[in-house]
Amino acid sequence: MQRDSIKIYDLTPFTLLDFPDTPAAILWIAGCNMRCPYCHNPEIVYGKNKMEFSRAVEFLQKRKRVLEGVVISGGEPTIHKDIATICQTIKDMGYKIKLDTNGSLPEVLQELAGRELLDYVAIDFKASKEKFIALSRSDSYDNLLQSIKIVQEHRIPLEIRTTVHTALLQEEDIQNIILALENLGYKGTYWIQNFVKNSATLEALPEQERKLAQNFEASFAIGYRNF
Repeated sequence: MQRDSIKIYDLTPFTLLDFPDTPAAILWIAGCNMRCPYCHNPEIVYGKNKMEFSRAVEFLQKRKRVLEGVVISGGEPTIHKDIATICQTIKDMGYKIKLDTNGSLPEVLQELAGRELLDYVAIDFKASKEKFIALSRSDSYDNLLQSIKIVQEHRIPLEIRTTVHTALLQEEDIQNIILALENLGYKGTYWIQNFVKNSATLEALPEQERKLAQNFEASFAIGYRNF
């Protein structure tokens, strides 16, 4: 595939929040193989890749003295047929890459990790095994676990996160996710993200919801943040 024919959804020119300790741009990929009812980016999930990737490359070439990394997010980036070419092009420019993924395609992660194209990975652990299909409209739970194993085996910095919509997930579900992560030997940070449709702060949320992360004991760090 020629690089000039590749398309992406959009580009965010600067972020200090999405790639730990790294000033970065965000490259958005349209489309997703899951259909979570609380999706935060439905316009990207249901959208089309219309922006020329070459435009993003030109931008990144001009920003080498300002930016250090590129976040590849979506949607689900690993379903893009040219994701390896996109990552290789960015890597060849000297940038670090963070990939946001739902972990549904471990074979893609294996390829990217094997080619040393990833510097940081964030995996969305959508739900416990019992609720995974109903919440994500996908039967890729086992693939998710395999993806976590692959990232750990390649020693790539990894964070796991679950967005908690309290109408869909309860404390027992989070406990089951934590147990699954412990069984995988996960030692990174597990972020429990609260789904909030408006600008409510943590302090304004119900006490049970606000203290959810504080009720668990695990062999890895647990954080709590707004979605």
